Amino acid sequence: MRAAVLHEIGQDKLEVLDDVEAVGFGPGKVRIRVRATGLCHSDLSAMSGVLPQPAPFVPGHEGAGEILDVGEGVRHLKAGDRVVVCWLPACGSCPACKRGQTELCLAGFMNAGTPNFKRPGGDVFGFAGTGTFTEEVVVDAGCAVPIPDDVPFDIAALIGCGVTTGLGAALNTADLEAGSSVAVIGCGGVGISVIQGARLQGAAEIVAVDPVPSRREAALRFGATRAVSPDELPDAKQQITAGEGFDHVFEVVGKSATARTAYDNTRRGGTLVVVGAGAMDDFLQLNMFELFFDEKRILPSLYGGGDVLRSYERTIALWRAGRIDLAGLITHRVPFADLNEALDQMRTGTALRTCIEM
Repeated sequence: MRAAVLHEIGQDKLEVLDDVEAVGFGPGKVRIRVRATGLCHSDLSAMSGVLPQPAPFVPGHEGAGEILDVGEGVRHLKAGDRVVVCWLPACGSCPACKRGQTELCLAGFMNAGTPNFKRPGGDVFGFAGTGTFTEEVVVDAGCAVPIPDDVPFDIAALIGCGVTTGLGAALNTADLEAGSSVAVIGCGGVGISVIQGARLQGAAEIVAVDPVPSRREAALRFGATRAVSPDELPDAKQQITAGEGFDHVFEVVGKSATARTAYDNTRRGGTLVVVGAGAMDDFLQLNMFELFFDEKRILPSLYGGGDVLRSYERTIALWRAGRIDLAGLITHRVPFADLNEALDQMRTGTALRTCIEM
């Protein structure tokens, strides 16, 4: 079968091969025919080494498809079921799950160290234990979440990562109140989803911050009240908050420099929500006096900071009701054979989300 493979960390191109086999099928597993997959910035981060991932590997973790086969012991799924791929499944029995913090369950991360593909040259891993840049993938049954028949595969794929992450940061993590002032730094697919979540919560001012003009224009369509370049953020802060700072600032880039900017633009007593996934050697520096004196809350938000299954259901309900726009997030569509074109679109910022057509 066809799959896109990164042979070594640091390479910037994927090779689409037709000699890859999905492996590991057995009890507790399912085989999925991938019908749609989105390109998330985390895929690029894994390719560059910012996020740890064994190589060679098949990128992709934002996917949807249909069940081809189920292993022994799988009761909640059957062949033909439509599913979204969940890269961070909850085991239900670990301390984090028992506390209700299922997004902190490590079961999914354990899968990342087990190859789920192979080719004549040896084993191939799947990114984050999945790997959706392929025609078929074998994953734990918990990674396959059933979706209603009226949800298109491309929409479902977005729910599998970017939309859940962004909406959840605003709806679950931030405790955002109606009338709040908000700034969102980084307005790709996840940042736009944060903006939609802030709008749903009734934020009075939502400032989108991004260096790419097309993304700023898109942010205004999705609910931002103002869109500025990073250099224009100080003026927006002064005009909107009289220099005090925003009630909530979302960092959706994953770099210490933008996190520091986000902290500096958060009002005293306000909330900085860290959504971007950064590198282990990129350190955010804060002095102990400001940390104490400013009383700013710093809240990381992993995968939307809430129960994933409930987040999926909520997102589908909001989409059905027309309260959020998911189709508009897909700005580009690329055939599987031209996958590297999608990588370039993400790197240059020309795409919010690119759908890979399988």
